[in-house]
Amino acid sequence: MKAGRPCPYDALVAEVSSFQLETVEQFHPWIAAILNVTVDHQDRYESIDEYIAAKNRIFENQTPSDYALFNLDDSRVAPLRRGARARVLGFTRTQSLPPDLAGGTYLDRDRIMTTIGGQTQEVCARSEIKIIGKHNVENAMVAATYALLSGCSLDVIRKVLREFPGLEHALEIVRELRGIRFINDSKGTNVDATLKALESIDQPIWLIAGGRDKGGDFSRLAPAIRRRVKRLILIGEAAPLIAKAVEGYQAVERADTLRQAIELAAAGAGVGEVVLLSPACASFDMFADYQDRGRQFKALVQSLPA
Repeated sequence: MKAGRPCPYDALVAEVSSFQLETVEQFHPWIAAILNVTVDHQDRYESIDEYIAAKNRIFENQTPSDYALFNLDDSRVAPLRRGARARVLGFTRTQSLPPDLAGGTYLDRDRIMTTIGGQTQEVCARSEIKIIGKHNVENAMVAATYALLSGCSLDVIRKVLREFPGLEHALEIVRELRGIRFINDSKGTNVDATLKALESIDQPIWLIAGGRDKGGDFSRLAPAIRRRVKRLILIGEAAPLIAKAVEGYQAVERADTLRQAIELAAAGAGVGEVVLLSPACASFDMFADYQDRGRQFKALVQSLPA
């Protein structure tokens, strides 16, 4: 933007990675949040504590006129609120809001409730949210909190939550073919993301996973795979590591390409089952990035004969 030209925007919403936060100096968000901390990027950080410290820098330059929002259900995130200089807010699916907060958003049975604005109000029913997954209930809480702080009306927030179809590559429903639902979760680039995807789907799952290992503990996938996955199809460099981590699980095979994996799943899955791409890995062994991987998945699924 040229010097002297007024900014055309009222606000900028940015997702900031731990890599970017490592070098912040003047970065000063009016509202900042850590939604969760999962074991990730252990090929870059020596410990989970070092990773958390990098993420926690998002609050570093805030003042008492700002807002800091924390996931109270995440045991790694909730304690970080004690070091915040901003007004502290929280969100939770599982508990009441503690008294040390300036406000927050929470789940009361099937209702998302908020105290943002000084009074307790219902945002919407959990069952009205279109996108699937418990973690997306948390995302809805965060979005509602940000919107309320920014002056949006509850009516507008309710309308958006009821109609929003979700983001590309994040549990994105691609197609239903012969009673089989195909879901693109290419953004699931670590173990915890894939676990959340598996927990979000009640139907039998044909899981396509694998890619470039980022130092994740694939053994953490084993219980969920045994419980929820009908067949596991592995691709990419990490395929042998994942296969070893789920040793004893018999319904597993490997595919040389994403196309082959999709064709195997489409041929084997039955009515009422789900073919899920949720790799638990980075994409760079076979694709330009996770978006390229997800878009190739969608194109291949759309090309399957009816």
